[in-house]
Amino acid sequence: QAVIALIAIAALFPLVCGYFDFSLGANAIMSQVMAAGLMSVLGLPMWVSILASLGLGTLVGVANGYFVTRLHMSPFVTTLGMSMLLAGLMSWFTGGRTFVAGIDPALMSFGSTRLAGIPLVFFITLVVAAIAWYFFTHTPFGRSLYAIGSNATAAKLVGLPVRKNVWWSFIVAGFIAGSAGVLQLARVGSATASDGGTLLFPALAAVFLGATAIRPGFFNVWGTIVGAIFVSVSVSGLALSGASGWASNVFNGVALLSAVALSTWLGRRHTKN
Repeated sequence: QAVIALIAIAALFPLVCGYFDFSLGANAIMSQVMAAGLMSVLGLPMWVSILASLGLGTLVGVANGYFVTRLHMSPFVTTLGMSMLLAGLMSWFTGGRTFVAGIDPALMSFGSTRLAGIPLVFFITLVVAAIAWYFFTHTPFGRSLYAIGSNATAAKLVGLPVRKNVWWSFIVAGFIAGSAGVLQLARVGSATASDGGTLLFPALAAVFLGATAIRPGFFNVWGTIVGAIFVSVSVSGLALSGASGWASNVFNGVALLSAVALSTWLGRRHTKN
């Protein structure tokens, strides 16, 4: 579930500022479908297809940030609408097909590579997590995001460029989501259109579960990784035990609701203290 962990890390950037981005799952699927489609349908080289997909994923983040920070649109409605838009466009682009043929074997070989018996994408996720952790805890820009999420008005009064930094948080989230989509293509070797919910909601559950660990009451990178591992192990356990297909959705829903409730309570308790 390294791809879900990457989307969870992407979700951290706007969430730390106090904003949701519900388009991340659809953004990842769009990048996966576009990379596969450009190779399969148009016959473009792998590196061109990947760069184009990453560029589109980043562009979605730019659009979300513009709508939220410049037009002052609700982030909830804006990103949810963007998710629906991307799902519709991908359904049109694929025509209901699943792209399998024409995908560069080198990409699939990369996705199946293992180091010490562990998929390479897992180590990539750890590297991205380490970079995100350093960004949030050791850079002025990263720490400013926490200040904005804590009190945007106070952050603005002390001179922080609130609107600019929030916009950049959406851009970074879009880029990471696009990267997750490319890794998903490398792992499964095919792509089909969907709304991205199967990637988004487990990722959100991991983020909010992460706010109950490591630094209770705060969104944090390593807590998110722990949450992603918990969700992954639990869902895999349900599948191996022969549970019905609906059991995974029920678990993800319960985990998300419980994590949101617990992280909110911990955050309020920390504020009171």
